[in-house]
Amino acid sequence: MTALPEPAPVTGTHDFIGIGLGPFNLGLACLTEPIDALDGVFLEFKPHFEWHSGMFLDGAHLQTPFMSDLVTLADPTSPYSFLNYLKEKGRLYSFYIRENFYPLRVEYDDYCRWAADRLSSVRFSTTVAEVTYEDELYVVRTTAGEEFRARHLVLGTGTPPYVPEACAGLGGDFTHNSRYLRHKAELQKKESITLVGSGQSAAEIYYDLLSEIDVHGYRLNWVTRSPRFFPLEYTKLTLEMTSPEYVDYFHGLPEQTRYRLTAEQKGLYKGIDGDLVNEIFDLLYQKNLGGPVPTRLLTNSSLTGAAYADGAYTLSFRQEEQGKDFELTSQGLVLATGYRYTEPEFLAPVRDRLRYDSRGNFDIGRNYAVDVTGRGVFLQNAGVHAHSVTSPDLGMGAYRNSRIIRELLGSEYYPVEKTIAFQEFGI
Repeated sequence: MTALPEPAPVTGTHDFIGIGLGPFNLGLACLTEPIDALDGVFLEFKPHFEWHSGMFLDGAHLQTPFMSDLVTLADPTSPYSFLNYLKEKGRLYSFYIRENFYPLRVEYDDYCRWAADRLSSVRFSTTVAEVTYEDELYVVRTTAGEEFRARHLVLGTGTPPYVPEACAGLGGDFTHNSRYLRHKAELQKKESITLVGSGQSAAEIYYDLLSEIDVHGYRLNWVTRSPRFFPLEYTKLTLEMTSPEYVDYFHGLPEQTRYRLTAEQKGLYKGIDGDLVNEIFDLLYQKNLGGPVPTRLLTNSSLTGAAYADGAYTLSFRQEEQGKDFELTSQGLVLATGYRYTEPEFLAPVRDRLRYDSRGNFDIGRNYAVDVTGRGVFLQNAGVHAHSVTSPDLGMGAYRNSRIIRELLGSEYYPVEKTIAFQEFGI
C-alpha cells in the first residue's frame, strides 16, 4: 500500500495558496507537486474531495474523454494520470476492453480522490474566513485560527448551485439537481414531480424519473425555457473552439461582443448528450406502447413565479414565443438550473486589489489573473465572459494550469501550446 505523504507545514510563506479544491485546483496541485521551485498549499472546507455526488446516476459519464483528466494534456508522464489510476486499481484492461473514452462520473470522482490522497499540499476541513494583503503578501486566515501567507492566490471555489429568483425564499422540500440522489426516494413518493431546467443534468434526471414512472405512479413534467432540447454540439471543428487560438481570439474581442457570444454559445457546453436525447425519445416511445404516459415536455417556458402551500407548489410560467402565461401544480419540484459563480465573501478585504469589468464581473487577463498587478491572483473557471467555452471545459484545465504555473515560476515548466487548430478564428 502506498504511504501517504506528510502534511505541508501550517506556517511560513508559500509561493501560492489555492483556495478551493475542485478538479481544476486539484489538477494544479498535481502538476505543481513535482516542482521543487514552487511551494503551494491548497485549502478546502470539505472533509474530502467531492464532485457533483448528487448526480452519480447509474451510467452517467463525463462529456469529455479520459485524456481531459487532471494532468495528461500538460504532462502525459505524470503519475497522477487517469490511466495510472486505472492501472493501480487493476482496471486498466477492463477500461481498454470497454472501448469507451468517457469515464463514468462516479469513476472520475474516485480518480480525483485517489489523486488528492497522494498529495502533500492539500488540507481538507479548512474553511477560509478572510483574505487580507499585508507586507506585499496575501494573508489567508481560517475559521480555526490558522494563518497562511503567500505571494499569489489561485481561486478555485467553483460555482455554487443556482436557484432562480422566482424560487427565492420558497418553502417546502424542493431540491436542486446537485442534491437529486439524496432526495430521490422521497421525491418518488409524491403524486407529481416537475423538473425545471435544461442541459445534461436535467435530461439525466428526466430519464431517470421516466424510467420508473410506472413503478411509482407519479405525473412527471419537464419544463425548459430553451426553444428545444438542444444536443451538445460535438463536431470536431467546433471542438477546435476549445483551443489556445480561440481563447486568444475571444479574449481580444470587445467586452460587449464577448458577453453577446457568451449567451449565444451556451449550446456548446450546456447542451445534452445527443445519445441521451435519442434514448429519452426511445423510452417515451416504449412507455407509450401501453397507453399514454402521464408526462409532459414543455419548451419556451420561463419560470416567473413560485408559491408553496398545503404540500404543493404552484409554478407560474410564460410561454415566450406565444407570450402566454400558464401555471402548473406539483407536489415535487426539482430545479436543474445549473450553477452560477458568486464572488466569495472572504475576498472583501482585498477587493481594491482585484479588477472588475463594466458588469461587475472579474476582469480576467489572458493569463487568468484578476488582480491589479496582472500576476498576483488567478481564477479557475468562472470566466466564460473572458475565456469563452474553454473556462468550464475539463479538457482545458491542464492548459490553464500550465499557463498559471508559468506565471508563478516566471518560466515555462510545462510546454504551453499556442496553436493546435486548423481553422483561423480572426483576420
